[in-house]
Amino acid sequence: MSKKELGVAIVTGASSGIGQATAELLANSGYKVYGTSRKEVQPAQRSYKMITLDVNSEASIEAAIKEIVNIEGRIDLVVNNAGFGVAPGGAEESSMEQTKMIFDTNFLGIVRMTRAVVPYMRKQGKGRIINIGSILGLIPAPYMATYAATKHAVEGYSESLDHELRTRGIRVSVVEPGYTNTHFEANTLEVDAKIDEYNIARKALAKLMKLAIAAGDDPKVVANVVLKAANAKHPKLRYAAGKLACRLSLLRRFAPAALVDIGIRQELKLDSLEKIASQP
Repeated sequence: MSKKELGVAIVTGASSGIGQATAELLANSGYKVYGTSRKEVQPAQRSYKMITLDVNSEASIEAAIKEIVNIEGRIDLVVNNAGFGVAPGGAEESSMEQTKMIFDTNFLGIVRMTRAVVPYMRKQGKGRIINIGSILGLIPAPYMATYAATKHAVEGYSESLDHELRTRGIRVSVVEPGYTNTHFEANTLEVDAKIDEYNIARKALAKLMKLAIAAGDDPKVVANVVLKAANAKHPKLRYAAGKLACRLSLLRRFAPAALVDIGIRQELKLDSLEKIASQP
């Protein structure tokens, strides 16, 4: 099947990590792919074209979308991947400005992209929107409350949107990775209103997070799930990506709430953070 037959795809945040792996796989599988990055990317050997697009700017999004439509005449698939995290810290340690900042990218960035591409998809009578969420959109994330809240918002928005657009030939799915071995730490912000009482928790959780990411799934694992969702004849709303995410998704759906609560505290060692922080 040719690239033209599979369609035109846009992948936001495609300069590295999950976005890059997804853009490469889609391109190698027959899509004409446009990867996007907030900053201009240095020329490199890629199987897809990179363009500048800032998901925080409606003007930037509209300019990029118009450029693609002028060239290709259509948009068949959008993978909303751009986003960033906040390093572990108490919920009250992120200022309102920082909280708004992360919602502006992780959630409102998806809203802006959706508003920009849906009119074209409606006119075509078909399209796919795949939002890269997180398993933390289904479960609580102590000391990452703001990040988890953005991913919970993505879940609710995506499910509601899928019901709205289904009769117009457009489907919406969420891919939910667990820990993924990317440069996630390089794109995280330190909490900006630190409180001494949380020093031990911050130090301990940072250690656990670093180990978990190092042992996490390859970004290609997530990319394969995106491709599966993109090509599914009858796409599901949610796709867990990776063994850990699949286990947690099942646990959240079927396990008693009290058991989930205990499991989260044990996994993050919330009752022994002082001991972890003191270890070299």
